[in-house]
Amino acid sequence: RAELHLALPSDYVMSLHYLTGCNEHYAKLRALARSKGTSLSPNESTAGERLRVEREEDIYERLGLAYVPPELREDQGEIEAAAARNLPSLVTLEAIQGIAHCHTLYSDGHHSIEEMARAAQAMGMKYLTITDHSPSAFYARGVNIDRLRAQWDEIARIQESVEIKLLTGTESDILEDGCLDYPDHILERFDIIIASIHTRNKMNADQMTERLLRAMTWPFFKVWGHPLGRLLQSRPPLDCDLEKVLDTIAASRAAVEVNGDPRRLDLEPCWLRAARERGIKFVVSTDAHSTSGLR
Repeated sequence: RAELHLALPSDYVMSLHYLTGCNEHYAKLRALARSKGTSLSPNESTAGERLRVEREEDIYERLGLAYVPPELREDQGEIEAAAARNLPSLVTLEAIQGIAHCHTLYSDGHHSIEEMARAAQAMGMKYLTITDHSPSAFYARGVNIDRLRAQWDEIARIQESVEIKLLTGTESDILEDGCLDYPDHILERFDIIIASIHTRNKMNADQMTERLLRAMTWPFFKVWGHPLGRLLQSRPPLDCDLEKVLDTIAASRAAVEVNGDPRRLDLEPCWLRAARERGIKFVVSTDAHSTSGLR
């Protein structure tokens, strides 16, 4: 389903801002505009001036605010921060130095290690992680130890012919008991471990919380992959005491993934803020299963 809205050229920017923003954010802006004797809504009649702008930046400037980019328009204190000229800086594409969480033909990816490496290098990336699924992920051709050693040999061989740094890793399943899906002597050799839940997603909150707490305190640095396991419009998030899990991560050798797969977008922003307040580190990832997925 889709909606089509038509606007005069003179109303286009105002209509775009109104129709695509968070309602709560817009309501605060509209109240601020009224207090200044002007109107934001292209359809709103007012005794004051109708605001006419050529860019969205002009809307905020006319209201005495720093420009609030679309990603921050959630009524989470951004208007107050804009008034104080104290908005946070967003992560930009230029800030991304490498690509984390990538799958190849060794598991359920669609391209070889070399193809993924050369595609990432062509994007100007400095590093690429090879993090195929672990043995328990039989549904995704999880990599057993013998195939893992062959993969390490292949990565070493390809590294000699590419400039981009290749990092050895795994997307290790978090097993039902909270253990990671390789023995310790293998885990300690990885450059990066993405620790994710792929099965038994419907455990109750207490069981899932204990499972996650054990995984996050495992004595290896690990990144909690697509943390709540949601798939937009098809699978709900895991049920757990997320506050407790984040407290544990803050005190352990762990980071949280910001998963860029459009079907996941996990964790969601409200929980990312909660993690940031605890000083938790983040890894911005693609969860790429193909060369096109790197973008």
